[in-house]
Amino acid sequence: MNKKLKSLLWILPFILLFVYVRFIETNMLEVTHYKINDEQLSGIKVVFASDFHFRPHQEKRVQKVVNKINAQNADIIFSVGDFVADMEPNETMPIEDIAKAFKQIHSKYGFYTVLGNHDSWHGREHIEKILKDNNIHVLGNENISLKINNKTVYLAGIEDMKTGNVDLNKAFNGVQKPVIFLSHTPDIFPFVPEFVNLTLAGHTHGGQIRIPFYGAIKTGSAYGNKYARGFIQEENRKLIVTTGIGTSIEQWRFNCKPEIVVIEFE
Repeated sequence: MNKKLKSLLWILPFILLFVYVRFIETNMLEVTHYKINDEQLSGIKVVFASDFHFRPHQEKRVQKVVNKINAQNADIIFSVGDFVADMEPNETMPIEDIAKAFKQIHSKYGFYTVLGNHDSWHGREHIEKILKDNNIHVLGNENISLKINNKTVYLAGIEDMKTGNVDLNKAFNGVQKPVIFLSHTPDIFPFVPEFVNLTLAGHTHGGQIRIPFYGAIKTGSAYGNKYARGFIQEENRKLIVTTGIGTSIEQWRFNCKPEIVVIEFE
């Protein structure tokens, strides 16, 4: 075997790995299912999809997400923000196009979200207006009550911890159980009151690159891997952190597939 062929065989696994993390796993879209025992919320089905980070010319990706969400036949849709990508206008799909496509998303009781740090960097007030104009309800340090399948449910949400002004007192003012709480980042979880039935968060993307038996190299959370992804329970408080759909800054994923989360309360 000549030296050139040996060199090629040595380099090939790294080329294949690069192709996988940059072009294959980043474009996957799984559905992750959770069943949660909660008598106060039993019978309610939720789709939780977030951290979209749609980039220019990703119209097919957006439509795939819309179709996947609609296929779940959820009672209600939740997100925790970052509809747009990165920090510069030329790095993201316009929020007008994203919101227009998301207007196709169907559920019995609507689509509710908070905003993320990337949304703020692209103009929080503008993005909030465009989302609301397309029937996506934005919560910021506030709550509302909804009748979902004949159950009165409170939805509470806060501004992003990095770019907003978080006020938990305002967010939970007047709420009664059951409460579903939306926060862009999971770092709020240690401060969430015990009367909250479930907290939903994102921001970490699961770390995007996860080393087997170690976890994420970097999560964007002050707590490292502790709240990086998945279902977490601390005493009576429950948290689900999604790995999200898009990528932030570095456009790659390994061992951390993009996901849409489906939650069924029993």
